[in-house]
Amino acid sequence: MLWIKAWHIIFMVTWFAGLFYLPRLFVYHATAIDSAGIERFCVMERRLFMIMTIGAVLTAVFGVWLLVLNPALLSAGWMRAKLILLVPLVGYHFWNWRLVLAFAAGQNRHPAGWYRLFNEVPTLLLIGIVLLAVAKPF
Repeated sequence: MLWIKAWHIIFMVTWFAGLFYLPRLFVYHATAIDSAGIERFCVMERRLFMIMTIGAVLTAVFGVWLLVLNPALLSAGWMRAKLILLVPLVGYHFWNWRLVLAFAAGQNRHPAGWYRLFNEVPTLLLIGIVLLAVAKPF
């Protein structure tokens, strides 16, 4: 079970690395004015989104595997709270996908400052998820 937990954490780190970096790319993309730079950002964003999606899927696979091996975890309040925090995190992931598509279509609707604030969302969710998983307060 510890090996499964280790892989769950490894892929969670991969996923969050993408969640932290993709909006940073959006900040730079929103200020790009040259066509070569804009195209480069589109390629980087698309590739990073693919990598972080693989991380998200594998995080879920190993997380579900852990729950299958130990279904009693679902009765723990901290686990239920952690799973609740995953809902906005998954929504944030899909929001990033929509932004990747908008940038690729040349339809960015936000200034760079908006993306700087948008970039803080996964940080807050990560803090909550890690505190719940480690401290198990409920």
